[in-house]
Amino acid sequence: MSRYQEGLQVIEERCGNGRDNVISLATIAMEPNGDGIPRPYVREVDAYYEDGVFYVTTWAKSTKMQQIAQNPEVAFAVSDQWFSGDGSGENLGWVLDPKNASLRTKLREAFAPWYDFANDESNEDCIILAIRITRATVIKDHGAVRYHMDFINKVETEEGKIQ
Repeated sequence: MSRYQEGLQVIEERCGNGRDNVISLATIAMEPNGDGIPRPYVREVDAYYEDGVFYVTTWAKSTKMQQIAQNPEVAFAVSDQWFSGDGSGENLGWVLDPKNASLRTKLREAFAPWYDFANDESNEDCIILAIRITRATVIKDHGAVRYHMDFINKVETEEGKIQ
């Protein structure tokens, strides 16, 4: 098994299997700071992980979705899992769109305790956000083992690099 595959296994153990993961999701603000430099914007969201992608139910008109529409580059950190990285955000559309049926079922199961309270599925602005991981770092054994992962080329790399 390659180190990339070992890292995937650690991610699956920590975040997969239908879990509701709380992640910090960072986007770039639409307006720069006073010096003209883009500002990061971060918030916590509940996310379902599967095959290198986090899925989030959210509102199409939310600040995060407006920012992602302008710049799809995002960063994330999974709370208490020593797993962080960056990726690309994509609006998959209305949760009730037939193309989202299978994924919607998984999200409803993962988020069962609060899903109906927080989501108005009758509103077409209730959407699914996909966060497609491009690179990530997974830390194990209090830093003794680190996996620096390139999800595009599916290999382990030097820290922070995509080959």
